[in-house]
Amino acid sequence: MDKNVIQELIDRYVSVSFQVHKKAEYLIKGQIGDELTNDQHYILRYIHQAKESTSTELADAFEVNKSAITAIINRMVDRGLIQRTRDESDRRVVYLTLTKKGYTLYEDCQEKVQFLVESIITQFEESEITTFINTYEKLAKILVNKKNEELGE
Repeated sequence: MDKNVIQELIDRYVSVSFQVHKKAEYLIKGQIGDELTNDQHYILRYIHQAKESTSTELADAFEVNKSAITAIINRMVDRGLIQRTRDESDRRVVYLTLTKKGYTLYEDCQEKVQFLVESIITQFEESEITTFINTYEKLAKILVNKKNEELGE
């Protein structure tokens, strides 16, 4: 492929990636309101799907330092959204689960986000959105592989 074509594609990718990411974050924040930050929403979503998690798992999943996750979790525990439970066989392990309040807030926010996403994806043909998601999943795999190569895994 010609270097100019490659550069143009890179520029387009960087531009559209930035626009989509920023606008999506803004629209999601508009749906979840002041109840949660986007990061808190993603953490509730992760724990909801996993049923329980540890701070280390969250730090790995979100690719941030454990101290950053701990700060967010502390605020969420203080608000009664998440609870900590020590493992009976290994007291060093602390599991994080949603409280009833956290579950209810997550479900409410998720319903709003689902409505938002549905209003967007229904503007595409089913084949277009399927192709897009397949391509995006392929990109995610390539990025994971690239990261693993850089870490020497």
